[in-house]
This record gives sequence, C-alpha cells and structure tokens, in this order.
Amino acid sequence: MVELDELIKPGMRIAVADGTGTPRALFPALNRAAERYGDLRLLLGWTPVPEPGLDASLFADARTVMSGWGLRTAVADGTVNPIPARLSAVPSLVHGPLRPDLLLATVVRTPDGLRFSSEVSWLRAVIGAGVPVAAVVTRTGPHADAGPPLPEDAVTVLGEVDDGPRELSFASPRPEHERICAHAASLVPEGARLQVGPGQLGAAMLRAVQLPVRIDSGLLPEEVVDLDERGLLLDQPMAAYLVGSQRLYRWAHGRPLLHPLEVTHDLGRLSNGVPFIAFNTAIELDVAGQVNVEGTEAAVVGGIGGHSDYAAAATRSVGGLSIIAVSSTHKGRSTLVRRLTRPVSTPSQDVDVVVTERGSVDLRGLTRSERTAALLDLWGEAGVQE
Repeated sequence: MVELDELIKPGMRIAVADGTGTPRALFPALNRAAERYGDLRLLLGWTPVPEPGLDASLFADARTVMSGWGLRTAVADGTVNPIPARLSAVPSLVHGPLRPDLLLATVVRTPDGLRFSSEVSWLRAVIGAGVPVAAVVTRTGPHADAGPPLPEDAVTVLGEVDDGPRELSFASPRPEHERICAHAASLVPEGARLQVGPGQLGAAMLRAVQLPVRIDSGLLPEEVVDLDERGLLLDQPMAAYLVGSQRLYRWAHGRPLLHPLEVTHDLGRLSNGVPFIAFNTAIELDVAGQVNVEGTEAAVVGGIGGHSDYAAAATRSVGGLSIIAVSSTHKGRSTLVRRLTRPVSTPSQDVDVVVTERGSVDLRGLTRSERTAALLDLWGEAGVQE
C-alpha cells in the first residue's frame, strides 16, 4: 500500500477536500510532512467544524477559499488566510493561481468505481486541472455523488476507514426566526427552486414552506428530509455538500444529489427556467441595501461563499427573488448600519426583498433614496446602528 509520505514532495501545495467528509485519517501524515519539509502550502475550503487533527501552523502558507465556522480561530490568529472569492470562481482559481499539486480526499466505492461521498464542491475541478488525488475510502459514508466514477489513473487509494462524515446539529429556531420565515415563505411560489442553507433560519424556512418546491442549494440541510416526508419535495435536490446527521446521510445514500460548483453555482443555469428563490441571511446590511456576510468589526466569522452567486442569479430569474432574511437586532445592536464593518459581500442591486421579524420590504424598482427609506421603515424602533 502506498503511503502519503511517498506522494508529498518539497514545495507542494496540498489541497484538502472540505465539508463534513474531509479526510481526517490523513492529517497526522500530512502534519509530519509539513513539519519535515517546512515549505509545504495548504489549501482549504469550507470547514464546518474545527479540525484539531490538522495543524495549519506547520505550513509555510495556508489559505482557504471559504472560511467556514471551523476556521474562525485559525483565521483570527493569522494561521489561515481567507481568500475573498465567490464559490463559482473557485474552479477557476484551482486551475490557475491556487492550483494544488496534490488533493487529499475521502471517496466511496460504488459498483462501477470510486466517487466522492458527502461533498463534491470544487473537488472535480481539481481533478480536471490534472491534479492527482490521494484518497481514503470510507466504508460508512453515503454515496451521493451524481457524477461519473473518478478516473482510475487519477486516484491513489491509501486505505479504508470507518470514519464517516461529521454529524452537525444546530440550535432550534427561535420565535423570531419563525416569524421571519413565515413572511419569507409566503413569497415562495409553488414549484419554485429554493436555495436555503443549514442553521436556525434555514430550518425555520423549510418548516414554514407549505407548497411543493424544489431544492437547489450549495449546502443541503437536514430539514430537506422533513420536507420530503411532508410530500413537499419535488424532484431530486441539487447541492454541493451534505450538512447534517446520520438521518440526512442515510436518506441521501444512493441518490444523485451532489454536483460540482460549476453546476450548482452556475448563474446561467440558476437564473433560467423554473423561478429561483435565493434565501440568505446577513451579518449586517447598510442603508443602501448592501450586505456583509464575512464578519464583524472584531472578527471574520465566515466567507463570501455562494451568497453573491445565488443572490445575483435570483435577481435575474423571471419569477424569482433574492431574499435576505435577518433579525432586526443581534445582541442588542441593530443589524441595519450606516456603514458596513467589512467589505460588501453582495451588492445592493442583487437584493430584491429584505425580511425581518417585523415583516418584509420589496426593494425592486425603487430608487436609492426610496430603498433607504424602505429599510429604515422596516427596522422601525430598532433603528440604524451608527
């Protein structure tokens, strides 16, 4: 059996597959190689939880194309540097300036070959760039990759593991989330394609939906199973990642759900055909309707991700909507600000409707001054944070 040490050479950029199924079994050997050579570079993606087994400080350079929740501490202390990029741009980046020399990934055996398991995301783009893959085969992970088997000559299998994708759970929606989503769900037409992510708002939104819909999203949340059991899920969902518990992974097993970012985040595909409803949140909005999803003045808490992709596509979709849903206050501070504390993640022209627990406001067709007046009115007594 080939060892990872045999595949790593000095000066390499090593990409680590992201998502819940990241190849944790390979981290000890990767750390040893980084410490031995001293000049290895690390490329990460969406990391939903901290991965203590991977020591990014051992690398000469560590970057992420999507700083998920699990990288907050590493980003804050400068160990990992976030790249400001929308997810649809990542395939281009891994073919160009961020092209890795080796990809570490988790795969699953299927009757006709190896496929990715609980995420596809940008991984097939890396293979398309001619990058070799060092993989572990999971015996317990789901098979949800909708693509063809991976090229046999591109993958070196280093072993098999019983380590399946991490299980993620989120706090239950609060009453304010339920009120927000009751307003938002009323805007979703029957049969529409709905983009919604995991978390309290995402869960509340899928519970609030009372009409049959399709799910077309980057992160596929646990609540899609409930939607299916209620008879409200049309067709197979489309996503790049699975995010949930064993209940979701069991439901997803054998279903062709997961696609590359070139498909899931393709603005042309998303904006054409059946109306597309993008349901996203924000850390803050300014009075012009611009959105910040990256962090606060004190810290980076997330990445641009697919937010701007989905918002832009929804504004172009005939019958679609780009919805931004947010509580009017967070920890006693208004989420409507005069000036964003971080750069603009999604521009105001890609925001159609803003929803809070107080109601919603449709910004389409309004002038700049009218949009500002509408947002101030929606926030009401919460006011604007100066």
